[in-house]
Amino acid sequence: MSDYETGNLTRRSFGGFAIGLTAAGLLSGRAANAAQNKKFALPSGQELVADRQIDAGDLSIGYAELGPANGPPVVLFHGWPYDINAFAEVAPLLADQGHRVIVPHLRGYGSTKFLSENTMRNGQQSALAVDAIKLMDALRIDNATVAGFDWGARTADIVAALWPERCKGLVSVSGYLIGNQMAGKAPLPPSAELQWWYQFYFATDRGLEGYGKYTDDFAKLIWQLASPKWKFDDATFERSARAFANSDHVAIVVHNYRWRLGLTDGEKRFDEFETKLAAGPEIHIPSITMEGDANGAPHPDSKTYAGKFKAKYEHRLVTGGIGHNLPQEAPEAFAKAVAEVGSWT
Repeated sequence: MSDYETGNLTRRSFGGFAIGLTAAGLLSGRAANAAQNKKFALPSGQELVADRQIDAGDLSIGYAELGPANGPPVVLFHGWPYDINAFAEVAPLLADQGHRVIVPHLRGYGSTKFLSENTMRNGQQSALAVDAIKLMDALRIDNATVAGFDWGARTADIVAALWPERCKGLVSVSGYLIGNQMAGKAPLPPSAELQWWYQFYFATDRGLEGYGKYTDDFAKLIWQLASPKWKFDDATFERSARAFANSDHVAIVVHNYRWRLGLTDGEKRFDEFETKLAAGPEIHIPSITMEGDANGAPHPDSKTYAGKFKAKYEHRLVTGGIGHNLPQEAPEAFAKAVAEVGSWT
C-alpha cells in the first residue's frame, strides 16, 4: 500500500488531469478521442438528471446513465444529505473516457421509490448495499468499479467486502466505513460525541419532527459544517435539495442513525450480512481511499483502516480546502481515482 497526496486537483485543473491520464496510458485511443470531444459533459450549472427507472429488489430505482453501453461499468453512490448531483462533473469525465457510468438515487432520495407500501423504510447499512447488488443485477452488470462518499462510501465498502466478485475496484472517501451496532453503542470522548450531534438529535421524537419540518435548512447546515471552505451557491444546493422531497426521505435518514446506535431494529432478512459486517471484513479488491484536507465531518484517520485493504491500495489526500463532499468539490481527483483503480486488475 502507499500514501498519495493530490495537491489542489479540483475542477480548475481538468486540463492537466486529462493530459496526465493520457500520458499514463489509462485511456485507449477511442476513449481519448471521446474525452477530447467531451460529448457527455454537462453545461456549467446543469443538473444531473435521473431520467431512467428500473425495478430492482424492493425499489424502483431512479438513476442517471452516461457513456457507452458497452463501456466498463462504474457505479457511483452519493451520501447524506446529498444526491446524484455530487457526481454532476465526475460522471461526464468518466463517460468521456469510455466508461458506462451509473449514478442511482439511494433509497429515500429523488425518484427512487419503494415498490410496496408494506416494505419497512429501513436505512440500515446492509439494506443499502443489497439495493446496490439488486441494481447491478437488474442492469445485468456482472462487475463494476464502485465508488462513493459518506453513505455511498459505506455502501461501496460493503459491496466490495461481501461481494468482491462483483467489483473491479473500489474508491471510498474517508476509507473503511463499515460499522456495527455494538460499536455504535460504545461511548466516545466528549469532543468526538460533539461531532455526532445530529445523530443524537435524530434519536428523539423532536429530531424526527424537526428534520421533517426543516429538511432543507438542516441539509444546508450539514453542507456548511462538513465542507467549511466550499463556497457553494444557492442554485447548487437547490439542485440536490429537490431529492430530499422524496416521501420516504425523513424515515430512511432517521432510521439509519437510530439503527447505528442500536435504538431500533433492522430487518431479520439482513441479519446474515450484518453478522459478517460486525466482524470487520477485509477488502480484497484494488482500492483507493481518499480524504479532503478540510473535511469537517466525523471521519477516521487513514492509518486506522489501511490494514483492512489487502489488494493493491493507495490512500490519497486531496488538498486545497476540500471538504466532505469530495466528488463535487474535487471532481477531477475523484474521477482520476476511479479511472485508475479500474485499470489495476
